[in-house]
Amino acid sequence: MSWPRRSLAEAEAILCGPGSPHEIETRLVDGRLQRVYKHLAPSLRDFWLSSVEKYHNDTYVVFEGERLTYGQVHEYALKAAGVYYSTYGVRKGDRICICSRNCSEFTINWWACHLLGAVPVLVNAWLPLVPLKYCIVHTQCRLLLIDIERAAVLEPVLTAMCSEIGVTGVLVLDASCDASLRKGMERYHDVVNDFVGHWRNVLDETYPAIHPEDNAAIMFTSGTTGLPKGVLSTQRQFLTNSLNTVVGSRRAALRRGENLISTPSGPQKGALIAVPLFHVTGTTSYTMMATMLGMKIVLMRKWIVEDAANLIRLENVCVAGGVPAMVSDLIDSSLAGYRLEGLFFGGSPAPEILTERARQVFPGAQLSQGYGLTETNSISVGVRGCNRHHRYLIYVIVGGQNAGEDYVTRPSSTGRACPVNDIMIINKAGACVPPGEVGEIWLRGPNVMKEYWHDPEATSKILTSDGWLKSGDIGSMDEDGFLYVKDRSKCNERLFKRRSNALLVKDVIIRGGETMSSVSIENALYTDPRILEVAAVGVPDKRLGELVAVVVSIKAPYRGQVTEASLMLVAQKNLPRYAIPVMIILRDEPFQLTPSGKIIKGELRKLARWHWEKRCANAQPTANL
Repeated sequence: MSWPRRSLAEAEAILCGPGSPHEIETRLVDGRLQRVYKHLAPSLRDFWLSSVEKYHNDTYVVFEGERLTYGQVHEYALKAAGVYYSTYGVRKGDRICICSRNCSEFTINWWACHLLGAVPVLVNAWLPLVPLKYCIVHTQCRLLLIDIERAAVLEPVLTAMCSEIGVTGVLVLDASCDASLRKGMERYHDVVNDFVGHWRNVLDETYPAIHPEDNAAIMFTSGTTGLPKGVLSTQRQFLTNSLNTVVGSRRAALRRGENLISTPSGPQKGALIAVPLFHVTGTTSYTMMATMLGMKIVLMRKWIVEDAANLIRLENVCVAGGVPAMVSDLIDSSLAGYRLEGLFFGGSPAPEILTERARQVFPGAQLSQGYGLTETNSISVGVRGCNRHHRYLIYVIVGGQNAGEDYVTRPSSTGRACPVNDIMIINKAGACVPPGEVGEIWLRGPNVMKEYWHDPEATSKILTSDGWLKSGDIGSMDEDGFLYVKDRSKCNERLFKRRSNALLVKDVIIRGGETMSSVSIENALYTDPRILEVAAVGVPDKRLGELVAVVVSIKAPYRGQVTEASLMLVAQKNLPRYAIPVMIILRDEPFQLTPSGKIIKGELRKLARWHWEKRCANAQPTANL
């Protein structure tokens, strides 16, 4: 069969035609006319209730031997919502912090929040005390839901912090924990199980309605200040991703001359979620996709590749993947040759050699990758699509997406914008450039965040008055609108010399999908008074894309007295595990600076790379996720 059977324009017209789930209308939203999905659920509460009604008796969550149906999760979430309303005074719009490793309680409480109309605040569980406390205090959370590891981290500051912001309860999610040993905390399971009040009336008409422009969720992203920024999204902004996720697969089917997919038949399929639920990949994308399609969510507390391989076989998982390091692990695992239906890449760019290896090891899998941001309410997600052989789950993205034969013919592209999204490439003068030219990637659409929580200055720097989000990433588009990301969130002195305030180019390091502000790493090392200057840079790694390396110059009185090991202890104390450098290079001479006093990192990156390659050649070190 020749390809394509339909042009991109023809496929788009069918995809968004009258009566289609992706039918588009124009609405006035937040003072601007926007293209939106006509049939989008009005709220996450309605979205969840619809799935519960359709899939009530189907398995929803599988976690370490525990199996819960959609109906059971709904009952647990409904009771938790009743407890939070009656006992802890949570009301519509109040923030509830969820900070935990992956577990079934995480997903249950995500939906409990939305049954109430509360705003879940998903905090990175790997953060050390200072930024962890900041996230909670900054968002003024009324209730804290944490796992036992976070309980230990927060205990020293808990009483003062709760008093400062008016926290009404701190519940530890782990069923086996002994929270009585920690002052001010309660066991989540005891509190919910022992509750005897009215909780089924949470959905009564007397409870406030939830509207599309009401606040929905806060998730965090690293900022150039070094502290996380709270990305606030409305119900519409968050839910738009649920329809965007299936655009790539349906567009690919239409391009092959096939029809849009109906409800899938056969045994229930699973979606393996090994990425953290506090990231958009885990919740905004993966959880929402699986919930919409009636799939079971197979959770992993920690990434162990052979455990993942066993779960994929046991639970009829038909899509797998994650950051490129996870895909690489699966390629080299006992799963090699398994009939996966879909394999996705997300979090950081996938090298072309990895996609070629994946195609050889999993010949039946449809491969795809995409591009997006926390601020656009998605990084990566698996969605349902098809090809000539069987139904697939494939990976797409909100900002841009590439699936099916379009991915095969353009493997270095992250794809085209979804129907409700626009992409523009802007040069250093602030002008839109023609196809093929490189510039900063700007994104617009009803999925773009509302704001950085209570940070109007940071919001104004990334969002224009007409709704464009400045990604800080460098890329280009071809004549057909396919996006090519050249550099993810880097200060690229060769392309942009910062002559204009039109661009927002961030200095970050992406390690296995975790995006880290270089400034936050540098600030952690600056706490050592012996250091004169610090520069955090990335060094290449085959599995994780980049690793953190640091170059420091030492103050004159301390030269010869400071060791790499002593500075590693400082880093380990002040940074989350994934941000701890693999190498610290000590220098006596000061760094070269720009006329404005900024450190010039180009030569330091070369220096760090040379040292790292030399160490790797001698010691063959490996990096863990």
